[in-house]
Order: sequence, then C-alpha cells, then structure tokens
Amino acid sequence: MASITTTDSTLRLQIEGMSCASCVGRVEKALRAVPGVAQAEVNLATEQATVHAGADAQPLMALVEAVGQAGYGVATAEHRLQIEGMTCASCVGRVEKALRRVPGVIEASVNLASEQATVQALSTVAPQALLAATAAAGYPARALGDARAAAEPAGAPWWPVAVAAALTLPMLAPMLGQPFGWHWMPPGWVQLLLATPVQFWLGARFYRAGWAALRARSGNMDLLVALGTSAAFGLSLYLLWQSAGHAGHGSAPHLYFEASAAVITLVLLGKWLEQRAKRQTLDAIRALNALRPTQARVRRDGVEQDIAVEQLVVGDLVLVRPGDRIAVDGEIVLGQTHVDESLLTGESLPVAKGPGERVTGGAINAEGALEVRTLAVGAETQLSRIIRMVESAQAAKAPIQRLVDRVSAVFVPVVLVIALATLVGWVLVSGDWEQALVNAVAVLVIACPCALGLATPTAIMAGTGVAARHGILIKDAQALETAHAVTLVAFDKTGTLTEGKPALAAVRPAAGLALEAVLRQAAALQASSSHPLALAVRERAQGLDVPAVQDARALPGRGVQGTVEGRLLALGSTRLLRERGLDAGALAAEAEQLEQAGRTVSWLLDTDRVLGLLAFGDTIKPSAAAAIARLRALGIQTLMLTGDNRGAAEAVGQALGITRVQAEMLPEQKAEVVQRERDAGQVVAFVGDGLNDGPALAAASCGFAMAGGADVATETADITLMRGDLRLVADALDLSRRTSAKIRQNLWWAFGYNALGIPLAALGLLNPVIAGGAMALSSVSVVGNALLLRRWRSVEQRQDTPPAAALVHRSAP
Repeated sequence: MASITTTDSTLRLQIEGMSCASCVGRVEKALRAVPGVAQAEVNLATEQATVHAGADAQPLMALVEAVGQAGYGVATAEHRLQIEGMTCASCVGRVEKALRRVPGVIEASVNLASEQATVQALSTVAPQALLAATAAAGYPARALGDARAAAEPAGAPWWPVAVAAALTLPMLAPMLGQPFGWHWMPPGWVQLLLATPVQFWLGARFYRAGWAALRARSGNMDLLVALGTSAAFGLSLYLLWQSAGHAGHGSAPHLYFEASAAVITLVLLGKWLEQRAKRQTLDAIRALNALRPTQARVRRDGVEQDIAVEQLVVGDLVLVRPGDRIAVDGEIVLGQTHVDESLLTGESLPVAKGPGERVTGGAINAEGALEVRTLAVGAETQLSRIIRMVESAQAAKAPIQRLVDRVSAVFVPVVLVIALATLVGWVLVSGDWEQALVNAVAVLVIACPCALGLATPTAIMAGTGVAARHGILIKDAQALETAHAVTLVAFDKTGTLTEGKPALAAVRPAAGLALEAVLRQAAALQASSSHPLALAVRERAQGLDVPAVQDARALPGRGVQGTVEGRLLALGSTRLLRERGLDAGALAAEAEQLEQAGRTVSWLLDTDRVLGLLAFGDTIKPSAAAAIARLRALGIQTLMLTGDNRGAAEAVGQALGITRVQAEMLPEQKAEVVQRERDAGQVVAFVGDGLNDGPALAAASCGFAMAGGADVATETADITLMRGDLRLVADALDLSRRTSAKIRQNLWWAFGYNALGIPLAALGLLNPVIAGGAMALSSVSVVGNALLLRRWRSVEQRQDTPPAAALVHRSAP
C-alpha cells in the first residue's frame, strides 16, 4: 500500500509488498516511466519511494496506477462527505476543485442530487483536511461515518417559504387581482417594509453563498439571484427616494419590490420542492438501511442474551424468533422456516430454509424459530456489500456528466456577460435605463445552472435505486450508460442458463472394467472439488470405498488429474481426451448418443487408455426461455459460449432458441470471442456465474454476474443479479434504456430551458417574476421527471399483481 506526502516537487510513497531488490527495481522502473517524473528512488528497508516530479508531472493517479501495474498496491481510503450550501452545477465544480487540491487526493466526485462528495485519497489523508478544503471554498461539510447517515440528507425547512410568501403576496395583489378588476397596490413605504426581510433575512443565504463564490473567483446560481434581486431592490429604493423628493408632482412611479421578493420566494419554494423530491431518489438506500437490525439474541456459554449487532463475532449462535429480522449472514443450525428476502433479491415469494442452508442478514424469518451460526458480520455481510454497491453507483458520475460539468464551469460568467450586454444594449437602443436594468435582472434570474447539475445524477439515482429494489445491483454509472446500448448478450451455460446442479445420468466402463471401479476412481479425483459435476459424482458414490488421491490439481477448462491407487488418472472433457491422443474405442458411439441427448460427457483416463465415461444431465432454468424471448423482443441478439461438448450445448441452444452456439471453449477463448464481437461493432454483454467466466466478464462491454456464483465473477461484473432469474438481464437492459432516456430528456430540458429563456429575457419579453418562477420550475421539473423511473415495472410485474417492488416499503413485524 502507498501513502504520500508533498514537499514542493518531491513525493514520498510508502510501498507495500516488496520483498527483495528485484521488487525495488520494478517499482523504480514503473515510477520513472510516468511522464513528468525526473527521478525515483525506492528504499527497501523503509519501504518508501521518493519521487522527484517536474512542473509537468502527471496527476497522482498516474503514479498510483504505475505502482499497481508493477504488481504492488496503493492504499487508498474512500471518504464520504455531506456538503452544505450547494445549489447548482457550478457549486459542484468548485467543491470538486477544492477537494482535488488537497495533497494525496486521487479523485473527487460530487453529486448535487444527494449533496454528497465521494473522495478517493491515499490512506494518510485525514478527513479534517478535506473538510477544511470545502469550508475554505465556502461549503461547510461533515464526514459521513456510515451508510445510514449518508442516506438521510437534511431536509429543507418549510417555514422560510411560508414567511416569504406571506410577505410577498400583498405586493402581488395587482397581478393576482387583475382578472377581477382589483388594481390596488400597497404604498411604496409598505412595499419596502414587506420586501426588506425577504431580501436580507430570508434571502441572506443567496448573499452568503454568492459572496463565497466571488471570493473563490467563481460563480453560481446564488450569485445570479443575489445580483438580480439586489438590482431590482436597489432600483425600487432609488425610485422610492426620488418620488419622495418630488411628492405631489405626478403619479407614484412603478416600483420593483414585488419582483425582488417574488423571485426570492419562488426560488426558495423551488429549492424546497427540489429537496423533497431529491430525498425520494434515496428511497432505495433508505429502504436497505431499514433492514439493519440493531439487536440480536445470542447464546454464549449456554446463556441467552440480547446484544448490539456491532458486538457479534463470527461463530456466534444467533437465535431468530418468528417474525424477526435475521441479524447476520449465517448458516442454519436448527429449525425450519420460510424467509422473506424480497428487499435483497426482489423475489416476492418466501424461500424455504432448513439446517445447513445459508440465510442473509436483513431477511425476515416467517414462522419457525431458528438457530443460526454467524458467518459474516458488519461490513462483510451481503446487505452491507449491497448498500455499498448501490451507494457507489448513485455517487458515481456518468461520462456524459463530464460535458455538463465543463459547460457549468463557464455558465455563470457567460450569463453575467449577457446580462451586462442586455443592460448596455437597452440603454443604447431605448435610452430607458430603468427598463434596461429590469431586463438585465430577468436575464440573471432566468439563468439556472441548477437544472444542468441535477439532470444526470437524479436520473442515475432513481434508476439504480429501482434496479436494486428489483434485485439488480449496478456497480457504477458507466455500467448503466453502457447497458442501454447492448446489441448482443452472450451466455455461459452451466449455472447460468441451466440450474448448475447436474446429476450423474450414466456411467459406462471400458471393456473389462467394473462400473463401481470407474465410479470410485472418479469420486477420488473429485474429492476436493466444488464444481457442480464433482458434487454429482460424490453424491452418486456415497457408500462406496473411495480411495485417497495424491497431487490432485485442476486442468483449467479441461478437468482434473491426480494419483489414485498408484496411477496418474484424469477426469475431463472430450478436449482433454483429444489432447492426450487416446482412443475412446467402443465408448465413442455411446458418447455421441449421450451428447445428442443433451448430456455432458466426462472421460476417466489413464496415461495410455480410456477407463470409462460419465454422463451428466442438467436442467434448464425455468426463466431461461422467457429471458431469451424478451431479449429478442428488445432487438438484442443472443449467443452461448460454453466449455461443454457440442451436443449438450446445441441441445440447450435449440430448446431456448439460441441459434449461435460455440462449445468446448476454454475461459480465454470465451474472452477472445467476446472481444472479436466488440471489434466487429457489437456492444456485448456477457452473463456468467463461475470462476472461469471472469475473463469473458472482463472482456465484455457490460458483464452480468449471477449472485451465488464465484466471487471473482461478481467482482469482475458490472451488474450483479441477486437471484437466478435470467429475465433480470432483459429487465436491467430495459431499465438502462429508460434511465438513459431520462438523462437525455433532462439534459434537453435543462439546455433548452436556458437556450430559450435567456434570449427572451434579454429581449424584454419576460419580467423578473415570471423568470424567477420559471427558474424554480426548471429544477423541480428535472427531478420530477427522473422520479418517474420509480414507476418502472418489469413485464412480469405488469402482468401480475401486486408487483414485488411494492414489498420495499413493508416494515418488519
């Protein structure tokens, strides 16, 4: 792992994993290869690297990646901060810029919708340094210690909106009463008394945030509102003073106190509505956090006691009463029950559980009392991992957001220039400086970078949230954005399209050998394997005297071999048979018949001859055919890539309607096929569950892993399906398309609103009150449009009532 301190252009990194002088050379070579690095020296004794970098040095991430590529780690920590005072996309850019300036920070990403910052930094960076940086930029922050706190941003109070509206409404009397012939307007001094608290008390937040932006040589929505309303208030004050000096000389002038007060009131109302709507985008995290029990009943040394969940340790015996939430990930030791896992997997029906079966923390125990042996606690539980994944996806930025960020960085300065040009232009053309100032105020008020900043993150948060409620965990925003463009889905077979629980259907010994001898030797070779075929062999061999095996080892993509009863034997695929050049003899015809019937055939081999064959049968998942049909309806092609024999693979493909089938493939060959399809222009998703699916999942444009499969599959994949229902693949792609559509709609609205509103204001076609209302409406519209994703349901849920997603808000008994 590595940590860094900075002294001018000298960086010091603490390296972990070095063991000899060769390691030192590799790290030095890797660091020196980074552009901008003048010199790098590594000390094996202190495990430190000293890097001398020039002014044109690459960012810290380049050094971190170089150390990683050399085979050594870089210790990083993720900090989550709750940011206060952000109002628009310009604020996001300022906070990110301030955080990235902190020495040791690798990357910082700020989400306007959740008002949170996610900072990746070296492990020695203290949270206090990050908080100080945001405070200096004008945005106080607090560190979030856990997901429960992260899920609950502070709600905006309602009373400032109510007070502002009460003070403003009397000044809007002529506008509101015009249809009824009511034109009375309070006297100027009354308007001043009503508008002053709105402007300088309730509107003080705009001055504070705008001043902070100015000090940072930047701009934001608050600065625009403060400038615009101050100009309207100042103009009204001047006109009121002027009219007081000419009392009795004509009618009273029109004042603009109502414009400044109405704009502040409408913006406050818009921010309050926006805050309420943004909180709804966090429903998924809030619902998952609600699953976390706080107490557990354990039996220690024969004594039952209630303790805090944080005090549990692996191995504790937890007692779960009927109706309680299960507190830990564990294995049932005693008891039979049904478990409701709907919030974790999206599966609406309770699942039967008994001794020896796993249960997950957060699930609800139905009718039976259970004793559960603890296997995972705290951050290692499945629920904690799910929450982290959903949080990461909601905090991440989609690639398209980077364009928005660049636009937002220059948005406020451009608006200020347009407002100044409007003021000067109207004065030069009409000579009416009063009208010119009003139009300039309208430009300042109508312009809102807030909608730009909210357009993408609110859609991503809503999309990933509804996906989590349906048992689809999306790793990051990049995966969500990629999935909508998928044109080809490639499937693994065993454990993905099939149940992955094959049974031994036939054993055929070679001439002169006994069936029992073949089964004993095959079981010996599979004694330590967890492969589904190995489990089927061992189950069939129960009761037999299975000999011991020595030097057992896996043959990747082929099978397993080891020494049994003094002979080197192997059990593997037809590929292994061919590679060893052995003749199947009379068993060849029988093997062909079994393969045509959809059986998977394995061969038991001695060094010089075939000892027998074993045929396995697997069951196609009930959801597989419907999933393939759904993908076809979406216009997506399908492909099967499997290490199984061609006969078994084609039988499954024919049953499911998959016309493209490639069989007898090694893991690296699956990855090569996926890469070839990508090179041919396809956007490829790969769906798998096993250890050998890792390369293909990594090679795919978007990888889908089935939960319950190998850890390497779920770690490599972009999307994890929490239950074995393959229809979730089509659901994930459909939801991705809808989320991407919402992002496009939001961006179109945000850009279009400003592109239309600013010219209208500059031309004098919008008064400041209408401009303020439109600005408030723009942000609320963007968030509201994103929240429509919460109404999404799968095809099956649209046909069945009630939908599984409705169970999200069910509380524990």
